[in-house]
Amino acid sequence: MRLWKASATEEFDLQEFNAGDYAESVAAKNTAENITMVLYPNDANENGKALRLQQQYLLTSASLQDVIGGWIGRHGNNFTNFAAKNCFQLNDTHPSIAVAELMRLLIDIHNLPWEQAWTITSQTMAYTNHTLLPEALERWPVTLVKQLLPRIMEIIFEINARFLAEVSAHYPGDMERIARMSLIEEGHTQYVRMAYLAIVGSYSVNGVAELHSKLLQQGLFKDFYEFWPHKFNNKTNGVTPRRWLAACNPELSQLITETIGSAWITDLSQLSRLKAYADDPQFKQRWREAKQQAKQKLIDLKRRELNIEFDHDALFDVQVKRIHEYKRQLLNVLHVIHLYDRIKRHDTQNWTKRCVLIGGKAAPGYFMAKRIIKLINNVANVINNDPDVGNKLKLMFLPNYSVSAMEKICPGTDLSEQISTAGKEASGTGNMKFMMNGALTIGTLDGANIEIREEVGEENFFLFGLTEDQVEAMKKHYDPKAIIEQDSDLQRVINLIECGHFNRFEPGIFDPILASLTSPQDPWMTVADFRSYVEAQKRVEHAYQDKDLWTRMSILNCAASGKFSTDRTITEYNNEIWRLTPIKIKD
Repeated sequence: MRLWKASATEEFDLQEFNAGDYAESVAAKNTAENITMVLYPNDANENGKALRLQQQYLLTSASLQDVIGGWIGRHGNNFTNFAAKNCFQLNDTHPSIAVAELMRLLIDIHNLPWEQAWTITSQTMAYTNHTLLPEALERWPVTLVKQLLPRIMEIIFEINARFLAEVSAHYPGDMERIARMSLIEEGHTQYVRMAYLAIVGSYSVNGVAELHSKLLQQGLFKDFYEFWPHKFNNKTNGVTPRRWLAACNPELSQLITETIGSAWITDLSQLSRLKAYADDPQFKQRWREAKQQAKQKLIDLKRRELNIEFDHDALFDVQVKRIHEYKRQLLNVLHVIHLYDRIKRHDTQNWTKRCVLIGGKAAPGYFMAKRIIKLINNVANVINNDPDVGNKLKLMFLPNYSVSAMEKICPGTDLSEQISTAGKEASGTGNMKFMMNGALTIGTLDGANIEIREEVGEENFFLFGLTEDQVEAMKKHYDPKAIIEQDSDLQRVINLIECGHFNRFEPGIFDPILASLTSPQDPWMTVADFRSYVEAQKRVEHAYQDKDLWTRMSILNCAASGKFSTDRTITEYNNEIWRLTPIKIKD
């Protein structure tokens, strides 16, 4: 592992200082250090964009030079076997500039001819895509790349010219296809399509869930898949059981080890042996006790942080992930408002107490994500201070969400919210962490949810919502206002937001959210899935009231999580992409 830091070649300019320009005397030092001071700076302005590009270039170039330096130390300037011994896995588009930078290093610094340098580059780069959202694929203005990295831009132009010659030879006269596949997006402003650079410069391109990889091939990268079908493959994500069960949930881990032994820690498929105990009354009682201990730890943590008291008998309903419209924290909040409305109307027969926790970070320049956070907090403030509500319902936004917080959250969770618009989530890994700790999932047929449901069985998964095909079909005639008019529950929810019930002293603050929800162009189809989501939540409540049934489903979710270990994922990467010889560790 390497951590890189930028520093100035000259930290202090004495002449500038003596001339009285004290700020300029340390400007070079400050400018250099800014590059690695904050990872992923806000790119909503031109300075932020430039800093991001500088950052990505520095980190990729430093890593490549480090590897090449080690190679030369062992083999001199002989790069014959470099591709056989090295692989660079491009984790999304952030490091994709490495394709052009490796070419620069091999050609300009080590004097290799273009053909040999390209053979090495295209046989050492492999690209993992993590998003189905076209707007999330990086595009850099050609003028910016020329300004900051003129030689890199020259190399990208040359890569593109040679690649398009291949495409033209394969599809003579198909100028539309050539324009679609070009690394340079033409228009009033030219852009470098970094994902395309990664595909052209790699020998392997993979998605991170079966549906995600399929949609890449059928949609986002369809032209490239038709041109190079052999490059494309799937590697479903995983999470490490050492951290996300063994370490973070000691009570449950101890119970599992006492029951089936400790081999599961390095072979998660062993968890399937827990299925034999799903109907064992004594084991189920101990399972419930372990889950209650984890919930109590989460209650204690949040009491210290936020001074909110939770009922440990309530359903702990959790959605923690990056704040984004496609992940639909907004749908979750609409349901919470619906529950609040039911309480205020005294519709509480056979009520299931519920504590809803939402957490995550928004990108610095993402206006709507921050407005959704504001809505969550305002709704929470009303609900948590209403004596009519009491302990029937609680809502909390978790500030400063982090890995350390997740280590406390996922063991204490009963219900995992994986409610993205179908066809938008690449995979998800939070869904795997929750499942591994015995949480039940409410979710759409999206990302790794599909594979989770296949593993655990549809009777142990709370499915709702449109499918990816249905979402695409509905776009042509989507009318959210008509849907609202036909659903009295949804009408009351929307009205509570419109009338300012949650923003008495901030008029109009949630108008952008309402406009998005009711727009026929809303790509997230939040309103369309509301009724299905509410009905699925009723099934959740019915199951949770039957403690014996819920415990059985919890055990079976944990028992079925073996596929979602990083050990399996990394083994697949190695067997099919890296082809490294594993080193056996002596005991």
